[in-house]
Amino acid sequence: MVPETVLAAHDVAAVRRGNGAVCPAHVGREMNRKGMPRTMPVKIRFPKLFPLLLLLSAVQPAASNGQDIEPFKFFRDYVGLKEDQIAAIRNGKPVARIVESRTPDEVFVFGSVYVQSTPEKYLKLASDIEELRKLPSYLAIRKFSDPPQLSDLDGFTLEAEDIKQLKNCEPGKCELQLPTEAMDAFKQSVNWSAPDAANQANQLAQKMALEVIQRYTQGGNTALGTYMDKHHPAVVGDTFASLLSRSKALPVYLPAIERYLLEYPQAQSENIQSKFYWEKVNFGLKPTLRIVQAIVYRDTRSANPAYAVAVKQLYASHYFETALDLTVCVPDQEHPGRGFYLITLKGSQQAGLTGLKGGIVRKVAVDKTRSSLERALGAIKQKLETQTD
Repeated sequence: MVPETVLAAHDVAAVRRGNGAVCPAHVGREMNRKGMPRTMPVKIRFPKLFPLLLLLSAVQPAASNGQDIEPFKFFRDYVGLKEDQIAAIRNGKPVARIVESRTPDEVFVFGSVYVQSTPEKYLKLASDIEELRKLPSYLAIRKFSDPPQLSDLDGFTLEAEDIKQLKNCEPGKCELQLPTEAMDAFKQSVNWSAPDAANQANQLAQKMALEVIQRYTQGGNTALGTYMDKHHPAVVGDTFASLLSRSKALPVYLPAIERYLLEYPQAQSENIQSKFYWEKVNFGLKPTLRIVQAIVYRDTRSANPAYAVAVKQLYASHYFETALDLTVCVPDQEHPGRGFYLITLKGSQQAGLTGLKGGIVRKVAVDKTRSSLERALGAIKQKLETQTD
């Protein structure tokens, strides 16, 4: 059942900043190569936000004018936040808002909260699977062994309704995101009239999930396959590359991360550590299984150490054709050493969000994504600020 996925509201990117750290991400779906998202009410186009966030994390000059202090200038000029929203973030309230996109299948969400802790502690939290499991919207999450084993997928199970739909899946008409060969395998390998048909389907899904990682670790993005569940095929690797191409700053500030994301497994770096995990999340209308690659970047040798976490979606059973989530930690310039601003940009390209029915689904899904991000930011803030060590 599978080609791809993400982390805690998690997938993909990295950032360097002058005197702080870059932290985990989750950003989702590809963006159209041929056009920029349409102008938002505040005259800001989303594709600019990602590279600008990279710049924000890389250069943080001192400023005597409070209006020009980062990240407030970024909030005001590039995200379009109102003064009351900025004040709420400064006072420790998580704020998330939807950023208008050019087409209905593109969804972008911004979120931020002030945390009285350190970026290093956030990086540790974001890498802790047990802690992530406690965050809102996470139904299950598990790290893969090295090398991945079939036993790692215990608990990787489809919903009853998904299994029911699998029986009749065919190219262009399937409720789960699958390549044609996976649809054929479910039809041919599962005895749908048997009492244990659901168990057979889940065992096959787990085997396919393991094969996704095995193929990816050997062939990279080109091995991720093509979703054929809708009338328009979605080539996973191309979709991801298109999304990543929207960041003009990534190759400038963190070229090692960009190369790793695009050229894995050929691209390697001594500053990068990588791991895989699967998760079951409920960010949308129904529980979704995802497989992700979490990439941790540490450059502690420079004058201004940079830390980044990219969570790259390798597969999602629903909604996300590709996903990229970026979270950065921007130090508090007004009160140095007291805390930092946790800023998240989530972008995604999602299937089935066009037309009358799709429009209704989109509204519900987008609202849930926004509220889910706010809850997650609040939970992260509480966890970090109550830590005793």
